[in-house]
Amino acid sequence: MEAILEPKIGLEKKDLSNSIKDLTIVLSNEMILYVKSRKFHWNVTGNSFMELHKLFENQYGKLEETIDEVAERISKLGGKTIGTMKEFIEHSILSEESKYVNQNQMLEELLDDHEKIIVQLRIFIENAEEHKDAGTADFLTGILLDHESKSWILRKYLS
Repeated sequence: MEAILEPKIGLEKKDLSNSIKDLTIVLSNEMILYVKSRKFHWNVTGNSFMELHKLFENQYGKLEETIDEVAERISKLGGKTIGTMKEFIEHSILSEESKYVNQNQMLEELLDDHEKIIVQLRIFIENAEEHKDAGTADFLTGILLDHESKSWILRKYLS
């Protein structure tokens, strides 16, 4: 088997490693939130059923795109991408819930998860900047902006 060449992109191996570690956590968070959003999409009931059904579908659809982009970013930096639910759960700051909740609880839980991700992304952006990884810092900033938009929408439903 041919060895994979390390990227020679102006970053030290330790800096690449740091970005890959942070991106693995980002990937895990996105996967847990994706699964949770899908579950809520499947199980939402009540007066706003169709509206929330479509909202959750829109949000998990965007998360799916982000998941693929994060996995590819890890690969671009020379890393291996994890891929099992066990690994995602181990690396995520989010918890996987097994209970069935009402509409408001769904919205509150998703909002809380997005906000936790936003706080952590700010730290990871600083890490990337500190390690001179402008590409990852910019990439993570885009993800942060998307989570801010999603959390704003969820917050409006709860107002």
